[in-house]
Amino acid sequence: MLWYLLLTLTGWITFPLAYRLLPGLADRGYALSRTLGLLLWGYIFWILASLGVLYNTPGGVWLAWGLLAALSLTLARKSLRGKRSLWPWLKARWRMALTVEVLFAAAFAFMTLVRAANPDIAGTEKPMELAFINAILHSSAFPPHDPWLSGYAISYYYFGYVLVAMLAKVTATAGPVAFNLGLATVFALAAAGAYGVAYDLLPHPHPLPLRGRGEGVGPPLLAPLFLLFTGNLEALLEVLHARGLFWRPDGTSAFWAWLDIRDLVNPPQGPPSWGPTRFWWWWRASRVLQDYSLSGAPKEIIDEFPAFSYVLGDLHPHVLAMPFALLAVGLALNLYRGGGRGRIAAGGRTLWHISPAAFGLAALVLGGMAFLNTWDFPIYVALFAAAYVLRQARSRGWEWAHLGGFLSLGAALGAAGGLLYLPFYLGFSSQAGGLIPNLVYVTRGAHLWVMFGTLFVPLFLWLGYLLRKERLPLKAGLLLGGGILLAGFLFALLGGALAGLLPAARDVFLGSLDAPSLGAALREAFTRRLRAPGGWLTLLALLVPVTALLSAPRRISRRSLFPLLLTFFGAALVLAPEFVYLRDQFGWRMNTIFKFYYQGWLLFSLAAAYGIVTLLKGADSLWRGAAFAGLLLSLGAGLLYPALGFYSRTEGFHPPQGWNLDGGAYLERQFPDDMAAIRWLESAPPGTVAEAVGGSYSAFARVATYSGHPDVLGWPGHESQWRGGAKEQGSRETDIRRLYETANWGEAETILRQYGVRYVFVGALERQAYRVNERKFRQHMELVFEQGETRIYRLR
Repeated sequence: MLWYLLLTLTGWITFPLAYRLLPGLADRGYALSRTLGLLLWGYIFWILASLGVLYNTPGGVWLAWGLLAALSLTLARKSLRGKRSLWPWLKARWRMALTVEVLFAAAFAFMTLVRAANPDIAGTEKPMELAFINAILHSSAFPPHDPWLSGYAISYYYFGYVLVAMLAKVTATAGPVAFNLGLATVFALAAAGAYGVAYDLLPHPHPLPLRGRGEGVGPPLLAPLFLLFTGNLEALLEVLHARGLFWRPDGTSAFWAWLDIRDLVNPPQGPPSWGPTRFWWWWRASRVLQDYSLSGAPKEIIDEFPAFSYVLGDLHPHVLAMPFALLAVGLALNLYRGGGRGRIAAGGRTLWHISPAAFGLAALVLGGMAFLNTWDFPIYVALFAAAYVLRQARSRGWEWAHLGGFLSLGAALGAAGGLLYLPFYLGFSSQAGGLIPNLVYVTRGAHLWVMFGTLFVPLFLWLGYLLRKERLPLKAGLLLGGGILLAGFLFALLGGALAGLLPAARDVFLGSLDAPSLGAALREAFTRRLRAPGGWLTLLALLVPVTALLSAPRRISRRSLFPLLLTFFGAALVLAPEFVYLRDQFGWRMNTIFKFYYQGWLLFSLAAAYGIVTLLKGADSLWRGAAFAGLLLSLGAGLLYPALGFYSRTEGFHPPQGWNLDGGAYLERQFPDDMAAIRWLESAPPGTVAEAVGGSYSAFARVATYSGHPDVLGWPGHESQWRGGAKEQGSRETDIRRLYETANWGEAETILRQYGVRYVFVGALERQAYRVNERKFRQHMELVFEQGETRIYRLR
């Protein structure tokens, strides 16, 4: 309850600032004020702690909160008094404010209930995420220490974990509980933020936008419904598969073989049922796309979407960043709607028609996106700059000069955002290795529709209605949409040819495709796209009407232009991996699709909500009927995934171990002696711990993860991902093995001194992984904890 109340108070204390800075939004930023307040609070605390002004203590966090409150009330003092103060405004819009509060509380309570039924921080990326939270909680200063590589700071975008740890510090919440409350927080912030953006997109009567039976309050709820509660179509396919449909008696199926989604290509096991029974069936929804190299080898693709994220329960950066991505969309909409008007000039020349305050706020929020989830940074910088250009085009039409404004504003925001978060970049090393042209990996139309079908239906209905209403010719859309597609294909071809001809890049490039030669790869670039045109034709069908409508900004209603811009960005993000992907340790486009599709889902959700409400409220009876049918179809199919997924993950909301938010309770049952030792370490003086080194997605590194003390080496594979290689790890893995197995105290002491080890942990996994020679520890170190077969030794 204290956690929830603090978030609410932070939102209220920030709203006067939002009211002043976001005049272009119908709700004046009310629904986004919690997110804005949390980001500003976190930034003040982090930057002052990074500069050594504040300590990473509860007092330091509270002082940062006090500075936020003082800043908000000082800068927004004009908003608190006079005829234009926020009080009359809020009184007139109390229904909207109440809806936001109820929605936030309900979303927070729902996800808290889900996590209480399934709290275990086990599997997938959860241990890593908890390790970061606990490392930040136990770091005396910033940057926080890397929990899995002693002597180094975290080399990852960790701002989201700072925010969770910050709330944990001032509410005296333990890390494993804070993890689960953090997930509930992000879910609730995203629900409120999506509602707020949709409310701002839709029209409202002026000056009292809510009359009678609350008109205007209900329709924006479609946005959080599409964003958070609608899944892709894989759950529907699971039901059809479980029913045994489209299977022949001999166990073959042309349909399921054609669809080619792993697990679903196999005949169902057991009698027909109305729900999937396969273990972790819900996982398959995040892997519906399937790529094949030139050798025919399958390549795993991640196509996660928000509902999957919350069913899974990982607190990963792409999830932590979601409310702040919605805040970035809100800033862009505010700018497009006329908020932030002003002038930034240099040398007597106007650079941009935007106020310094609006520019500064955008730089702070957009710069924070890089610190939250670096992939999102260029996306939302581009969206903000595009909103500025769209505002200009709305009044004067399109001009070539707008391209310069887009590029210059985007570059300036990128530079300013980088400078504001400079301490983060000074300690950050990336695994990114440049761009790779995509010649042979093509998304099939069937897979794309399984992924986005629940959002494509309302989007295509809305775009069809707009084209009919505005009676615009499609010539401009065909030229622009087709030109974008052609440009992407030419980039892939020319980039592939260049990469295949350069000796330094040839082996890496052709190896990523399993291609015997450059010629074979180039041939497949054509044949695969011709054999499976459904994906790019779907995206072309989306881009043609969107670009046709955006090309005539003075003819289209002012309110529809921004949702069209969101649709364009969503389509561009989904299209981009068809032609290019980022080189990382995975070697193919798995991660690029993951990151781009996730943001595409967010943008499509907002546009789809706006589009379907526009049809239901403003179109003729035929289009209203089509919209209603489309909405029922999308929600009927889309809500299957969260309904079945949450039911499955929570054991039907009847958890066998009872309700509990402690994510480490399962380890108490699995390793009771080890966890007792870890609890002792949590309050022990700081120091590096030696523990067994093991593989990723396992119980190894549990001591560092739960105690907050760094170990010599945690999950080696993850450290390589974060740092772009294993150079920093050196011989740590073999040295730890030597430390446990050697009988020579001199050799062991050398290792302890080399890595600054203070504690040696000897528990269940250490005995499992090594032939532990414990005698040397007993003779030369101090035994500070013992329970059962678990012991902790401290270097004297």
